[in-house]
Amino acid sequence: MVCSSFTDPHGSPAGPTFGDRTPTATGVVLMLLSAAVLVFRRRRPIPVLAATTAFALVELIADQRPAPVTMSAVISLFTVAAHTDRPTTWRLGLVTMAVLTFAAMVFGPTPWYAQENLGVFAWTGMAAAAGDAVRSRRAFVDAIRERAERAERSREEEARRRVAEERLRIARDLHDVVAHHIALVNVQAGVAAHVMDKRPDQAKEALAHVRTASRSALDELRATVGLLRQSGDPEAPTEPVSGLAVLDDLLATFRNAGLPVELARTDRAAALPAAVDLAAYRIIQEALTNVRKHAGSEARAEVSVLRVGRTVEITVLDDGPAVVPAPEPGGGHGLVGMRERVTALGGTLTAAPRYGGGFRVQAILPVPADCEGDA
Repeated sequence: MVCSSFTDPHGSPAGPTFGDRTPTATGVVLMLLSAAVLVFRRRRPIPVLAATTAFALVELIADQRPAPVTMSAVISLFTVAAHTDRPTTWRLGLVTMAVLTFAAMVFGPTPWYAQENLGVFAWTGMAAAAGDAVRSRRAFVDAIRERAERAERSREEEARRRVAEERLRIARDLHDVVAHHIALVNVQAGVAAHVMDKRPDQAKEALAHVRTASRSALDELRATVGLLRQSGDPEAPTEPVSGLAVLDDLLATFRNAGLPVELARTDRAAALPAAVDLAAYRIIQEALTNVRKHAGSEARAEVSVLRVGRTVEITVLDDGPAVVPAPEPGGGHGLVGMRERVTALGGTLTAAPRYGGGFRVQAILPVPADCEGDA
């Protein structure tokens, strides 16, 4: 503003001159005040715009050699446009352009049609447009940054969710393996201890079953732990190898432990997805383990595996006391694990005492349509 106040745009026929024109005392004071209030333009943009516009009006009206105090209003208008919204910029910009242009045309020392008056209109308009562009660019960059941060948070949350699901799945597999085999080992060890002195042959047979059950437990634990070791191998299996194909072997272990089990199934020719196959096997394993642990030594069990349309129905019945398996210290996750397996596949699970005695576990597992043709 100080440099422009010494410049005369029409000083000579050749163009502007510098030094032939000097500002008045009023112009110097108004330039100092306008520059001083600009210090607060980012904290109070609208009041600063009002103040600089007032100083420019006083300069245009009261001074016959006006200094370019209007430039302070131009800077203030740019700040308002950059730090407020577009409607506010439009309203204040139009008012500022109209007021300053009108004052320059009416009270200025040049004719109303002089290019200096049009320059006031052009500078204020460019200030509003430039400030709005800066604000839009800043908002665009902030939106991109926010989307990137939100996407990063979503990826982290998805990773944590997947880790939690995998931990639950591994916990269910380990629980099913350990609970089943350790229960059988406990039963057979008790039998061996009871008949060791009077019937050594039966005790030897029970110990053989203990050895078989413990070996099976070790094999399944090794397979489950092997899945964790092969997490970086894309061809590594993602589920343990157990399934309904070895259901007869599973039932044989319970029969050897003294639990009579009858089987009825209509799915021997049906191919099931790996997740459904494993879930059905584990549900039968856990249900029979609960029968062996809670239903008493005289209980009998019935297992049925039925393929009905796009579902597989797994039912395990026993005729023991109608007692819901109670949580044990440090355990009690059998029914919870079964329910989690079924829910993860979109099925339903019913586990409740039977009328007249015994307990009933029924799971209905959906089968994808692409596997239905194999039934």
